[in-house]
Amino acid sequence: MSDTLLKDLMWFKRRPAAWALALRLGMAAAQVDAAAVDRAAPACALQGMADGKALHLQQFKNQVVYVDFWASWCGPCMQSFPFMNELQRQHGAQGLQVVAVNLDEDAADAQAFLTKVRPGFAVAADPSRQCAKDFAVEAMPSSFLIDRQGKLRYIHKGFRSGEVDELQGVLKQLLAEPASL
Repeated sequence: MSDTLLKDLMWFKRRPAAWALALRLGMAAAQVDAAAVDRAAPACALQGMADGKALHLQQFKNQVVYVDFWASWCGPCMQSFPFMNELQRQHGAQGLQVVAVNLDEDAADAQAFLTKVRPGFAVAADPSRQCAKDFAVEAMPSSFLIDRQGKLRYIHKGFRSGEVDELQGVLKQLLAEPASL
């Protein structure tokens, strides 16, 4: 058993509610139902983790938004943050906004995680988990691409660095699409 897996298991042992959430979300990557895309993205009200201010996904109208649901106990989530930093750095000027949505029960766990990964993009909390429900999050992490018109266009469950090519292709396509008037 790897040290990382052992550390994750010990973390869960101390937090049974997080274990229950992980089981409900199904930490493994899974295929996405095609009917879930090409619909309006949920209108979520979140709380910015840096300043505590309200953050609404609708405030990024006319931008392509990469929404990623994560938790501090999720190993693949730790791996996804450098990728999201790179996405924001490479494509922010073209109209990409990365928004990482935390689902931890304990904000201190999330803050400790963020100290390690140092995000260069918006990070918000979803204390009620309503946004996660509205997006039908089933795995950790789960990522969603929203086009400039607010339409959900791509969903990916889990994170493996070898699976980013498809996402990059969809992202480039969405960034090339015009913004609405």
